Amino acid sequence: MEETVVGSTSSASNMHEAANDNTNPYKNMVMDAIRMNQGNVSQCPIIEEEPNLDATKFFDLLKDSDEPLWDGCTNHSKLSAVAQVFTIKSDHGLSEAGYDKIIEWARSILPEGNRLKENFYVAKSMMKPLGLGYQKIDMCPNFCMLYYLENAEMTECMICGHSRYKPRTCRGKTLVAYKKLRYFPITPRLQRLFMSPRTAEHMT
Repeated sequence: MEETVVGSTSSASNMHEAANDNTNPYKNMVMDAIRMNQGNVSQCPIIEEEPNLDATKFFDLLKDSDEPLWDGCTNHSKLSAVAQVFTIKSDHGLSEAGYDKIIEWARSILPEGNRLKENFYVAKSMMKPLGLGYQKIDMCPNFCMLYYLENAEMTECMICGHSRYKPRTCRGKTLVAYKKLRYFPITPRLQRLFMSPRTAEHMT
């Protein structure tokens, strides 16, 4: 099963600190994602027909990278604010409930009409096009084996005999594994890294 996540974005806070009058680092972040997903483009493509769903999401993100967090705000865009709160969540291990509480409080002290996304679910949906997929793989809770490849259909550990799934509490409920491994493939991450012209400049 593949999911998309936005990884630890410590770089997001670094990008904000490095921003100057001539560049928008969050727009650069979106453009790098477009290069990774749509091809190696040097600038936002001009499209003469209706963009598909994926392209529309990237155009929305480009807009969010420039749109101020509230009318008159000069130091945060809709995208930069969400990216930096994601960084705080990742760096400090906040739960989704904790994230939502911070957002609820922040929205209460920001000017009326602010554009800060109201909870983690909505913010994650906004950031999803920038993320990279990972694969969930069931594993033995005693770390004996992975239920992967030729072992993908097994229901108990071949080493210790522990059950793969937790007992069902009611009939028809989806099987839930005791433990899961999240596998982050390295190849797309290296491709994403070297899609950035800034990375390429430093490597030459």
